Order: sequence, then structure tokens, then C-alpha cells
Amino acid sequence: MVYTISGIRFPVVPSLHKSSLRGDRRTSSYSLFLKKSNSFSRTSLYAKFSHDSESKSSTIAESDKVLIPEDQDISASVKDQLETPEIISEDAQSFQKLEDLTMKDENKYNLDEAASSYREVGDGQGSVMSSSPVDVNTNAQANKTSVHSGEKVKILSDEDKPKIIPPPGTGQKIYEIDSFLKAHSQHLDFRYGQYKRIREEIDKYEGGLDAFSRGYEKLGFTRSATGITYREWAPGAKSAALVGDFNNWNPNADVMTRIHMNTPSGIKDSIPAWIKFSVQAPGEIPYNGIYYDPPEEEPKINTYANFRDDVLPRIKKLGYNAVQIMAIQEHSYYASFGYHVTNFFAPSSRFGTPEDLKSLIDRAHELGLLVLMDIVHSHASNNTLDGLNMFDGTDGHYFHPGSRGYHWMWDSRLFNYGSWEVLRYLLSNARWWLDEYKFDGFRFDGVTSMMYTHHGLQVSFTGNYNEYFGFATDVDAVVYLMLVNDLIHGLFPEAVTIGEDVSGMPTFCVPTQDGGIGFNYRLHMAIADKWIELLKKKDEDWRMGDIVHTLTNRRWLEKCVAYAESHDQALVGDKTLAFWLMDKDMYDFMALDRPSTPLIDRGIALHKMIRLITMGLGGEGYLNFMGNEFGHPEWIDFPRGEQHLPNGVVVPGNNNSFDKCRRRFDLGDAEYLRYHGMQEFDQAMQHLEESYGFMTSEHQYISRKNEGDKVIIFERDNLVFVFNFHWTNSYSDYRVGCLMPGKYKIVLDSDDALFGGFNRINHTAEYFTSEGWYDDRPRSFLVYAPCRTAVVYALVDGVDSEPVEQSVEVEQPVEVEQPVEIEQSVEVEP
Repeated sequence: MVYTISGIRFPVVPSLHKSSLRGDRRTSSYSLFLKKSNSFSRTSLYAKFSHDSESKSSTIAESDKVLIPEDQDISASVKDQLETPEIISEDAQSFQKLEDLTMKDENKYNLDEAASSYREVGDGQGSVMSSSPVDVNTNAQANKTSVHSGEKVKILSDEDKPKIIPPPGTGQKIYEIDSFLKAHSQHLDFRYGQYKRIREEIDKYEGGLDAFSRGYEKLGFTRSATGITYREWAPGAKSAALVGDFNNWNPNADVMTRIHMNTPSGIKDSIPAWIKFSVQAPGEIPYNGIYYDPPEEEPKINTYANFRDDVLPRIKKLGYNAVQIMAIQEHSYYASFGYHVTNFFAPSSRFGTPEDLKSLIDRAHELGLLVLMDIVHSHASNNTLDGLNMFDGTDGHYFHPGSRGYHWMWDSRLFNYGSWEVLRYLLSNARWWLDEYKFDGFRFDGVTSMMYTHHGLQVSFTGNYNEYFGFATDVDAVVYLMLVNDLIHGLFPEAVTIGEDVSGMPTFCVPTQDGGIGFNYRLHMAIADKWIELLKKKDEDWRMGDIVHTLTNRRWLEKCVAYAESHDQALVGDKTLAFWLMDKDMYDFMALDRPSTPLIDRGIALHKMIRLITMGLGGEGYLNFMGNEFGHPEWIDFPRGEQHLPNGVVVPGNNNSFDKCRRRFDLGDAEYLRYHGMQEFDQAMQHLEESYGFMTSEHQYISRKNEGDKVIIFERDNLVFVFNFHWTNSYSDYRVGCLMPGKYKIVLDSDDALFGGFNRINHTAEYFTSEGWYDDRPRSFLVYAPCRTAVVYALVDGVDSEPVEQSVEVEQPVEVEQPVEIEQSVEVEP
């Protein structure tokens, strides 16, 4: 299956890639996957590196087999590109400790080392590069290696008009936005100074962020008129050889000349770091890198294609306008949910081919859906066989050496964001997915872990600004996030970036030019945790003020994506909201032709209310995990075998069972099941937002959060939301304060029979305002508010207020049996 969040609701969703709707999209895409007649096409391969701890060299060299686009001028100097920039701190002496913590890593921006650490190797038609400057050609007439510097290279944009990334600004506007930041101006100015310095160095030595982020055009496998080129960055390697079925896996067939490498480790095989596709053979642990060059044929039908054909239309029908797809980058262990990435440029082969993924994205664009990718730049797989770990035999290649480079909770490696080549790798990686696959943006995973040396572990953020701007802040990582947002928003102005940060870092969603980090949205992670916390309590212990505070607790001018439950709750070890609410009753009492239970009635009612109030107050975007819209009763489990960890611990598998590796969409579609009503309500919520745009309205006012009545009332745009969380009390002629005069009508009612409710409200009733202050509002009207219901009232345009108060006509209330008290602490397995 493809992991995914079924939908995100954004205010405006212009497609970044309208050209992908045309029939010529595949023409441009296939230019990178042309059919090859020789045996190198679709071959499995490894790069074999050997290491020698006694070998050192400072030679600056570059192979003559550089990749130049055909018919393009050669005007830029390799020497100029690879000359070492001096990056020296000019900040106050008081920040020396911070600089030492974040900027003094051994390989920090060492372009001399980077320049001398590329390796090339080629087939009979051209050159293929690996890392440490080496050139080996398998053609017998081309075995002489020419190693020199000073060649000129120019890589031009494919577009007629080059895209422009705006230069850094002054970085001072953040102090106008938030005056409390002035007390931390030394840290923030230091951070911005580091960001500007790196931007300047990239401009000077790499030709700008645009060129710097095109690393995949020079590194990994690339194609020129003369053949295929493979290049890697591996400064720790003494020598390297490319092996695969094209040379019968002979490590001596294409041996590269040693140039500059030194490592205490021995010989190892590695998948190229820039590999675009890798697969895992049945029963094998490591992955094999694949040079993917398929013939022009029909895509193989598999999971990407099934998602394209079966799930995308469902997401569109539900009213969502964006889809976020998880676990796209290839990862070693299926049950890691995609977070232990091994091959950062390769889409997971579990779900199909790269063409299948491109077809999925094309179809989404045709439906008017944005496609966001869950990108993992916060850490990497600990694997040494098929990941980046110990790629060139050294502990500190892509990652911080020692304990700083290891995440003890996630059992993964942590990038050294202060390394020039790591910056190139990660920036190019983000660029690659946008350029090649036409994604419309990213949800950046684990940003909290990136921004702090303590990774947010065992730390409670209180909001005190000292928690954000001190020695625990990894300035290198924050600067990387600024750079990647610069890159994305500069080259793709309509792209969306969402950061997963639980710390509440100030300036997170402020543009980089103004001194911020540059994200469009923060993921409002506290909301889902709050609902789990409340569902472990009795209804009478819920506090309306606590709910409202959690939903609205976000920084001024910061846009948030809210969600009621996360994908983690649908995985083994936790429960969805629906299962927290209804537990094992879901297996026996969800059919409409069978009697309900108090637990089912309570669960369905609260499930709808929780989702609507989260969408109504939680932020400017709303996110739903696929299947939660109808209350999916079960978790996701992954086909997995027994796993033996290096420390001897054995993680039991499930015999590679696919039993729970699916979403039961049939439950939501079945009109004879109560799941259907919950799905209908989720769809109605999305279409309500589409009609009124309340999530992005500047007008938001909370007029009531009554602890005794258990009532919350608020305004968004010209809508008035009324929530009655009381478990038994229904209120007739309940006065609701409002701003605008006129007549109101019901536009959404969670108690509607269509949504599995009791149909207690008369939808033909009209609601006229009367003058006079109530709940700090200049006007009010009367409603009927049944227990456990949410009703949305909309102002009817062009209707004046009538001066006479009217009682509300209601249907005879239905007796709702008081639910039994239940313990939610014990998980019942289905």
C-alpha cells in the first residue's frame, strides 16, 4: 500500500505544474529515462569503495569526463566552482561558544576536500563517476586517465527564462512582527548572518542556489551525448569501483585510481548516494541500486497506479484539495513507515516504478489536487549496506561523527548541516522531487529534531524565548531550513512547505528575507495529543476553555495545518479516535439494521464534533489521515518478517501478512453501515469550507466557552458555530451572540440523519437577530442546541434583521440514553 494522508484542505490551490496536464508531459520526462541498447540499462549495481587509513592527499583535481549538456557553451571554470571559500565567523566574542557548537565541525564547508573527492567511471560510451576524483573508462582505447583542473563547465536551465531566487533581505522585520524577539537579537542576527554568509558563498562558488541545487545533474547517474556518467562524493574512500551485472560484478573490472581518501574502515559495497531507484530482492536484507532506463512501454500496474485510479477520485469527491503522500523516499524497513530513508532520490519500489508515481501525480493535477511529499531530511537510516551510513567508510561523511550524529531514540543517523556537500545533497534532493516528479511542495518531517541539539527529547517547551535562542539551538540546521525554503519558494513560488515542529519556534513561518525560517505552515501537532488526553477522561471532566486554548494557541500571523488525529494513531500500538471512542462495539453495532449502543451513539456524535471544531478553530489548513473520515476501526500493520537487531534483540514479525495492510474504504461507502454517515459528514465539512472559506477568514471571535453548559460558540467569517458537548442536556431558545445583523440559516448540522444523527433540529426554521449586547457581541439570536451536536449557522445576504424576537421551532427531541462510563485505558484487539 502507499502510505498517505487522504487529504489536506488549503485556501487556494493553484497547480505548480499545469503543463503536466498536457499530453507532452511524458515526452519531457522520458528524456531522463531513454531506452539504452547496451546491457547497462536497468542494471543492478553497487559502488565498491576501499579504504586506507594511511593515505592522505590534498590534490585538487577533476576528471576530463565532465557532463556538459549538448550544444551548450562551456564558460564556467571548474576551478572557480571548487575553490575553497573562507567561512569565518564575524560575530561577537560572546557567541564563540555557539559558533564552536554549530560551525566548527571537521569538514565544515571544506571545498578543497570536496573538490578532490569526486570519482568517475564510465561504460564504453561515456563516463560514470564516483567520489574522489578518478576517471576509469571500460573502453580499452580510453583507459588513460586525464586528471587536471581548470576545465570550464556551464549547466544551463532547461527553461527558456531562468527562475530567480530572491536575494536575502535585511532580516529585521521579525522585530516589527514580534517585539519580544528584540531581547534575543544577538542570536537571531547571528543566525541571519550565517544564512546570508552561506547564500553569498553559494553565489560565489556555485553560481547560486539554482545551480547548487542541481547536484543531481552532475552527481549520481547522468547522461550525455557520449554515454552515461556516474559521480559520487566520498572523501573517505581510497579507491572505488563500479560493479554490477554489466561487468559480472567484478570489482577489478572498473577499478578507479586512488586520488585522495583516508579511512580507518575496510572495504565495503554501497549503493550510490544519488541513486534514483533501488529494490530489495525477496529474502534479502540490503537493497540493490538500479540504473533505471526502461524502454518506452506501458507502466506496470501496481500500487501507485491503484492509488491513482481508486483513491485520488475519492479524495477529490470528499472535498479535499491537496494530498500528502508518505514514505515516498526509499526506506529499508517497511514497518518504519518511511522514516528510515536509505535512498533519498529514489521513490519506493514497493509501490511501483518512477513512471507510476509520475502518472499518479499527473492524475492528481488533472483533478485539481496539489500533491505534497512527506520529505525526510531530519535523519537517515542507520543501515550501512544500502544507506548513506558509513558510505565512504567514515563515520562523519554525511553525518556528524560520534554521538552527535546518532539519534538514540530513532536509531538513525543525523546529518551534518554544516557540511558544504551535505547542503548540496539535501538542497538538490528537494529540488529533484519538485523538478522531476512535479510535487507541489513538502511536509518536512522531524523539524524539531533538526533545530535543537537535544532534538526535543525529554524537553517541555513552555514558550519562553530562551528555549529557542540559545546554545541548544542547532544554527546550522536552522540555516539549512532557511536555505531550502529560499530554494523552494524562489524557484517554485506557489509551492507549499509545512514544517513538523512541536516546539513552537518563533519566526518559523516568517519569510527568510524578513529574518524568519520561511515555512508556509506549521503542523499544529498539539491538537491531536489533546484529543487523546481528553478521551481518556470522563465527559464531565472536559474543559471547554482547555479545548479552545489548544486549538487557538498559535503565533500571530503564523498559518497552521490542524488535524484531529495523526497517522501514528492508525499504526500498531495506538488507536484511532473512532476506536478510542467506540472500541470493540465497532465490530458488532455499526450496521443500521441492528440496534446501536450508548457507546456507539456517543462515539459517532463526538467524532463529528471533534473534527468540525478542529477544522473550525485549529488553523488555516485541515489535514485528515486516509480512512479516518469514516472512523476506520483498525490500525495499519505492515507485511514484515522477524527482525534481528545488532544488539541481539529480536523484533517479532507477522509472517509477512497483508491482512491489515489496507484501508477498508468499503466500510465508508456502505450505506447500510454507520460508517457511511460519518464519511458523509466529513465530506460536508470540506464542501462547507469550499463554499465559505472560513478557515482563512480574518474574522474569528470566540464568544462563549461555558463550562457549566459545556457549550462553545465562535464566529468565523459570516458563520456562527455552536457546539454543545454536554452528554445529556439539550437547550431550547439558547441565545447565541453574533456580530452581523440579519437572518441566519443552518448550513451544517451534525445531528442530521444523513450523518447518523437523531434529526432533532428543524432545518426550515429561520433565525433573525435582535439588537443588544450578549456575550460581548452587539446582536444575538435564539437556537435549539441538542446534546452532543455541532451546528453551523450562515448569514443570509440581503436580509434585514427583524425587530421581534422569535422562538425557534424544533422537532420533538429524541430520548438519548445516557452512555455508560467506560475505561479507555485498555486496548482491545480486534
